[in-house]
Amino acid sequence: MPSTRLRPLLGCLALLLATPLAPNAPVLSQTTQELAFQRGRAVNLARMRAEVINGGLGVYRPAACMYERSGGDCLVRSDAEGHLFRFYGGGPGWAQLGQPPTVESEILVSPDGRTVVSVLYNGPPRSQPQVQPGL
Repeated sequence: MPSTRLRPLLGCLALLLATPLAPNAPVLSQTTQELAFQRGRAVNLARMRAEVINGGLGVYRPAACMYERSGGDCLVRSDAEGHLFRFYGGGPGWAQLGQPPTVESEILVSPDGRTVVSVLYNGPPRSQPQVQPGL
């Protein structure tokens, strides 16, 4: 008998397998899928760069939006110049505890999401944001 933690997953899997695929279901174009993949890769790269330059995960955590696949509210723009992310960070648990951020980062990643083009800013917050709950 499966553990209680696996039951919901098995139920979802059974439902998925029992549901026939709709023949006319909309399919994302290859271009749309590739752009989403590049944006996901870019947010991961920007987040990891901020973690490194701010001392590592033992002393720094970026805002929750940097854990969203698309970058959420941290994504300022995405165009031919690349993906620009602006986000706050602080010590572990800063957002969950309602503490103000101690760092603001602004990082530009290449359009394909493979390289950091520039760290435009990494320092004290230039303005105080509204504190939002974290992960």
